[in-house]
Amino acid sequence: MVMTKYLSLAETAELIGKSKETLRRWDREGKFSAVREPISNYRIYPKEQVENLLSNYLDTDIQETRSNTIKPQNEYSVLELFAGAGGLAIGLEKAGLKCVALNEINKWACQTLRSNRPNWEILEGDVKEFDFTKFHNKVDVVTGGFPCQAFSYAGKQLGLADARGTLFYEFARVVKEVNPPICIGENVRGLLSHEKGKTLEGMISILDEIGYNVMPVQVLKAIKYNVPQKRERIIIVGIRKDIDIKYDYPKPYNHIYNLKDALKKGDLYNCDVPNSDGAKYPDSKKEVLDLVPPKGYWRDLPIDIQKEFMGGSFYLGGGKTGIARRIGWDEPCLTLTCSPAQKQTERCHPEETRPFTVREYARIQTFPDDWHFEGSVAQRYKQIGNAVPINLGKEIGYSIIKFLNNYYDTL
Repeated sequence: MVMTKYLSLAETAELIGKSKETLRRWDREGKFSAVREPISNYRIYPKEQVENLLSNYLDTDIQETRSNTIKPQNEYSVLELFAGAGGLAIGLEKAGLKCVALNEINKWACQTLRSNRPNWEILEGDVKEFDFTKFHNKVDVVTGGFPCQAFSYAGKQLGLADARGTLFYEFARVVKEVNPPICIGENVRGLLSHEKGKTLEGMISILDEIGYNVMPVQVLKAIKYNVPQKRERIIIVGIRKDIDIKYDYPKPYNHIYNLKDALKKGDLYNCDVPNSDGAKYPDSKKEVLDLVPPKGYWRDLPIDIQKEFMGGSFYLGGGKTGIARRIGWDEPCLTLTCSPAQKQTERCHPEETRPFTVREYARIQTFPDDWHFEGSVAQRYKQIGNAVPINLGKEIGYSIIKFLNNYYDTL
């Protein structure tokens, strides 16, 4: 049995986005059967079988829907915190919302925002230093992709005071000062399990304390919203308690875009990706990645090179399916990181042994080609890697507009 043709239980679970327990249950029920490794008797899966399941899952596990497009009945305004290079803001703008002010601490991201949207009010600096009371009752939605930080709990209190010093505290403070009908927080999927769920519990408790009912938290998969990337974001939606209007999360689309859609002329873009600067792999890494086929990763290397490349990680558990990974043209990209050549999160071009360029990065995040990024190459990668994909932001924007249309209809 040649192990490079097989994936472990952990690797399979990571690739298809299911838990190991789900795979064990599927195996018991005969829905997706594993084979047994002859020495250890561990469950392993033929790689081809996993790829077929992944392809079918992407095609069938998504509800078919018509366009989520909905036009605003009024001019709706957004105040955005932790705006970065503008991923969410562009998406909301494309949906029809107006950004009245954006706060961001990174100077290069602020330069990017100013150079692309001179009409936007950019509040550069630490959010702690700004007073937002001038926007009180004048903004329809406050948004923010606050970093995930643990709270210092005082007994069983999970209130605003316990969050002081964290950036979520600042998000909640601004929401309280502005008093919008709806607020939207976004974060990485890991927030669900951060501090065994207590961090998210605390956030919900704080929003409740300041007068907002939190909708059941959902994880939105970017690939279901016209983004050629397997990126997941948690969306936290707070509705002001005096408002009895239902909020609906954006409905997913049936069609899945892949890397070719991102980088070549087609439905997503009307031309091939423009040329741009990009990072390079060191020669030692390039020699290794030259041996990896499209859609392959470190397990596809000869065993001696696997051990040398992985070092001590070779003997540890976990799938590690993003290491020495070459993306295929006919699949969505794995989640982009802030540094395309960093150790053990390789996202290699399908044909050339190199990381994706800056503009290829931007395409995979569905930025428009005319959105320019300021700063060094490293700074530009960081801005793009941290962003909310534009097309996902646009779908969130439509869901906000639907809510606000319904809300203002009742006034």
